[in-house]
Amino acid sequence: MLSSETIRTHRIRSFIRRQGRLTTGQQMALDNYWSIYGLDPKVDVDFTQVFGRDAPLCVEIGFGNGEGLAMTAAANPDINYIGIEVHRPGVGHLMLQLAQQDIRNVRIYCHDAIEIMEQRIADHSLTGVHLFFPDPWHKKKHHKRRIVRPSFVELLTRKLKSGGYFHAATDWQHYAEQMLTVLAAESAMRNTSNTGDYCERPDYRPLTKFEQRGLRLGHGVWDLIFTRI
Repeated sequence: MLSSETIRTHRIRSFIRRQGRLTTGQQMALDNYWSIYGLDPKVDVDFTQVFGRDAPLCVEIGFGNGEGLAMTAAANPDINYIGIEVHRPGVGHLMLQLAQQDIRNVRIYCHDAIEIMEQRIADHSLTGVHLFFPDPWHKKKHHKRRIVRPSFVELLTRKLKSGGYFHAATDWQHYAEQMLTVLAAESAMRNTSNTGDYCERPDYRPLTKFEQRGLRLGHGVWDLIFTRI
């Protein structure tokens, strides 16, 4: 039998670590604000103590440059948010936004989201999980790298509270269809769509500049929202 360490070593990753060039502002944010917003992926923490309060907890996986997460957190100050992103420029950019806007209900992991979910998030503790515009891995040979797969959905069912939700959004129709198929196959998750497929964008998911640009170009966007039974 393979050890858990061996399984992790052979896991197909849904991302590629791109170094990227840090701007002066992003580097300054990482240097000065990590102690405020950053979390060590190797250390267990009590999120009630981290945030200094007991509040609903949501995780956003792959927040990119953090624009959307900052907007969401600012608009929902009564919710605690954990952002997970592997690319340091995006982490630095989000920290800069949080500091400039004095947003206090966000903490950040710069690490593999699956490992954080498995190792640092308690079972049945999450009110919501957001996955907005994940890498679609559009080439057929790369579809196996897509993060939404049966093992990921099983992980969601363990981490979400009863009544908690998973919200994914993508501008790739094929990926939306695949996610719908995978999520619908999990008996512990219920589709909130009245039509059994996709949902209208809820107010808590802001339109980012990236999405607005795509919409102007005529690109479609598909939102999926499933709740934990």
